[in-house]
Amino acid sequence: MKIAFGALLLTCLTTVALAEESAVGFQSSTLADAQNERALEMVVWYPSTTTAAAQLWQRPVDLSRVIDRVTAQPGKFGAVAHERIAVVGHSLGGWTALEIGGARFDPDRFAQDCKAHPQLASCSVYAQMNPASTAPAKAALAADWRDKRVTAVVTLDLGLSRGMTDASLAALPVPALVIAAGAPSRELPAELESANLASRLPAASSRYVEISDASHFTFLSVCKPGAQAMLEEEVPGDGIICQDGDSARERGVIQQQVASLIAQFLESSHAGQP
Repeated sequence: MKIAFGALLLTCLTTVALAEESAVGFQSSTLADAQNERALEMVVWYPSTTTAAAQLWQRPVDLSRVIDRVTAQPGKFGAVAHERIAVVGHSLGGWTALEIGGARFDPDRFAQDCKAHPQLASCSVYAQMNPASTAPAKAALAADWRDKRVTAVVTLDLGLSRGMTDASLAALPVPALVIAAGAPSRELPAELESANLASRLPAASSRYVEISDASHFTFLSVCKPGAQAMLEEEVPGDGIICQDGDSARERGVIQQQVASLIAQFLESSHAGQP
């Protein structure tokens, strides 16, 4: 028996995967769910070329494609309440959530801002990808990629938000929850990223939460024992994804807090909807 979704929650995580020495392709796993009698397929796509990775505007398009497929096949995925579709994104996924929610990116604004704040990780990643390298690419990056089926967005320590236009953020048509990692960081400071974003969103329909002991990678999966050393051995520096803030609570505990914040936000933002 298929169980209907009360809401469709789409999650886009972490930063872009740049295909250089790393393997690329599809990685998938099946998530068993005995209670609902249906398994969920979790798929991660690694772009096959750096050109594909730089096409940031394709990220909200990909999410729209997912919504198309899931809502068109209730027999396979379960029924979806069309008025309760939310997108949650971490890092660059947070940028994607804003884009599909109605925010607009200005490549020129971001380029100018990076001259003032070159230390930001968003600026270095953006320079490496160079997504506005051609006139068509720049126009696509600045285009409107809103999907009106999305009714709420959540960002988790996002990046590139300083390139979002003031006008589009002030008029964001959906409720937004902005969660920031509060652990001190020169490359990803909350005050220049998430807090700055929150200050430009409508106060009546947005909420900002800063978790003092969370780092940028706290929102990712809990690392298995020995994972950090293994990552460092394969690619020096990659072990950072297993590091949390100084004197931080366990990653799983913080993630429980995040999940509760998201659930409460979505319940209140969708209140009164069928």
